[in-house]
Amino acid sequence: MSNEYSEDYLRKLRDAVERFEAAFDAWMATQVESDHMSSRGLLPTVWTDDGQDEAEVRKLELNVAEAAGLAARAVAVTGAYINIAGIGVIDPIANWSFMSSPKAPLAPRDVRMTSANVKGRLDAMIADSEATAEAGIPSFAPAQFHPVVWAGAAAHWTTHQYRVAVREAAEGLTVHWKERLGRNNVDDTVFWQQTLAPGTGEPGRPKLVWPGEREDKTVKSMRGGLEPLAKSLNALATGLNLTVRNVTTHTRAELSEQEAMERLAAYSYLARLLDHCEIDRGEADEGAAGSGSGNA
Repeated sequence: MSNEYSEDYLRKLRDAVERFEAAFDAWMATQVESDHMSSRGLLPTVWTDDGQDEAEVRKLELNVAEAAGLAARAVAVTGAYINIAGIGVIDPIANWSFMSSPKAPLAPRDVRMTSANVKGRLDAMIADSEATAEAGIPSFAPAQFHPVVWAGAAAHWTTHQYRVAVREAAEGLTVHWKERLGRNNVDDTVFWQQTLAPGTGEPGRPKLVWPGEREDKTVKSMRGGLEPLAKSLNALATGLNLTVRNVTTHTRAELSEQEAMERLAAYSYLARLLDHCEIDRGEADEGAAGSGSGNA
């Protein structure tokens, strides 16, 4: 796998994850550990055990926070995010403190599993970096693609399953927006056609709207020489679903790394355009159109 990170940098990231694990384990020794089943989704998944020195616990918490600041970069590089229903893509290392909140979206197991996963992916990237350096191949970093796209692709990309990586990235982006808009009741292609179609949103059928006045040059080109960007965005999303997602889902023809990177780059560009869109939920959410950005 090509990447733009040096072997030394990747090893430093791995060391940062190990330091986070040590700090996290030290703090967890002062906590009562639960999980989502036991907390019934309403309570924290960790809380301070009886008899602990509060000053010492605070010190250990700060140690974890500092270590997480360094280790979280490793999640971005490896794409080891997790997807939580109703929230979306999340970095368990950067957001470890969520475990202490009511309705905690994370449990200690999520943090530990992510740390182990990140180390494994970094080991694979270090091996690839060594091979690339020996072969003198120019570097490229698919980990810099849009985080939703890379989160779907990363686990399969590091094992060189490029067709599956592209398929999961394509499906992941669609699932991400279906969940945000509450549209899990429609097929993928129809979802994009309806969501990016002209007109205003309706209750139960919101739309993603390119921001700005229709006369703006970012929305409608000069002299009418090009399609309005909003219409082109619909065509881009629908076209990618038909030519990339459907092909990688319904065929078994493997992709080369170059072919997969080109497809992921197209989806990453689409994802960043969608981030600029505003959500129009129709009359039931009057006044919300234009006030809520689609930024992921």
